[in-house]
Amino acid sequence: MTHSVIELPVTADDRRIARLAALAIGLTLAEAAIPSPLPGVKPGLANIVILLVLLQHGWRAAAWVSALRVLAGGLLFGSLFAPGFWLSAAGALASLLMLALARHLPRAYFGPVSLSVLAAFGHIGGQLALAGWWLLPGAALIKLMPVFAAAALIFGAVNGIIVSRMLAAPASDRRQSAPCTRP
Repeated sequence: MTHSVIELPVTADDRRIARLAALAIGLTLAEAAIPSPLPGVKPGLANIVILLVLLQHGWRAAAWVSALRVLAGGLLFGSLFAPGFWLSAAGALASLLMLALARHLPRAYFGPVSLSVLAAFGHIGGQLALAGWWLLPGAALIKLMPVFAAAALIFGAVNGIIVSRMLAAPASDRRQSAPCTRP
């Protein structure tokens, strides 16, 4: 009996997506170790990677990195298909949809900071929409909305500033500070 081996071609884009997704997953894991004063309020460190990917490689690459981050996070945290996984997926999807719409806004007025804030509001909006439909009564969500909106504004702005500074750094500085990777 002969076994045939199926080989899938791997492109440079595939490798880049995998590296960037691994970075986003690592930031997700690191963020989980940060204590949060309120459940569900997190800085969204992986969103820094997603926004960088969007601005440097396009929406499709950002969608891949985001999807891989959500899936791997669910696997690594042991919450695949649990409510937390679906909330993360809803937030990521709403954020990506917001960024897809934002691509049509004038670039002169919408840079990394404003895009990050829009994505953060999309993320929390997606999570609150799913939670309201599935898990919590609407009245409870309305009471939580100001807290989540403030967190989205603050963390979205901070993450956007980080992305702005990373994009503004000379290419030689980015290469020197980048981790060494093997081919």
